[in-house]
Amino acid sequence: MADSSELTGGKEPQTISTGNSGLDRKIADGLPRSSLTLIEGENDTGKSVLAQLIIRGALKEGLSVDLFTTENTSRSIILQMQAMNLDISDYFAWGHLRVFPLHLTGFDATREAMAGILSRLIAHIRKSRAQVVVIDSLTLFTEYAGTEAILTLFTSCKSLADQGRTIVITLHTYAFEEDTLVRIRSICDTHLNMKKALVGDKYVMVMETLKVRGAKKTTENLVSFEVRPGFGMKIIPMSFARV
Repeated sequence: MADSSELTGGKEPQTISTGNSGLDRKIADGLPRSSLTLIEGENDTGKSVLAQLIIRGALKEGLSVDLFTTENTSRSIILQMQAMNLDISDYFAWGHLRVFPLHLTGFDATREAMAGILSRLIAHIRKSRAQVVVIDSLTLFTEYAGTEAILTLFTSCKSLADQGRTIVITLHTYAFEEDTLVRIRSICDTHLNMKKALVGDKYVMVMETLKVRGAKKTTENLVSFEVRPGFGMKIIPMSFARV
């Protein structure tokens, strides 16, 4: 099988596809490589779904991925993605995807201890050979970690992105003070906000592109979609959605 550079005439692609052209167009024809991306939103708005689409896209393009998850185990992430018609089991079996569950059950979560965990997380990312790193989600750490520890994580990730790493971090908007969110957003290269919209009698996911550093601005920065078990993702026209 030809690798991505062969398919593009020897040039490395500058973006990672989500697997859907409609979604890609709303970002920058895909998620920019060598960037720090923030995906934020409230509960059940599709943050993890979008992160999983990016993981699948990176793996298909021959990139190695490290996933740090506070919400899943290795088994559950594989099953979740299979249900979305995004089978990544072979990539996991061959070590192209590594999953690191982060659970704090029985952990004495003092502010100092949490800052130490975040420091070790940064150190692990620095040493890893993975080209793409996803943290889903950072919310669990915010109850105990201080603002400076959180900002240190983001600035460290930004430095790694400037050196060629692609890093994606998801978080729940409610878990952060507005001043902290403003500072976090300013550090990141790409900022995607996830919402819900009502279509008929059901809710769909809405992705709003608020910032993509270096990309041309567009007024049409919203796209709505749903995920159907066994089928995958389907774009829903925004004219049908009430955000």
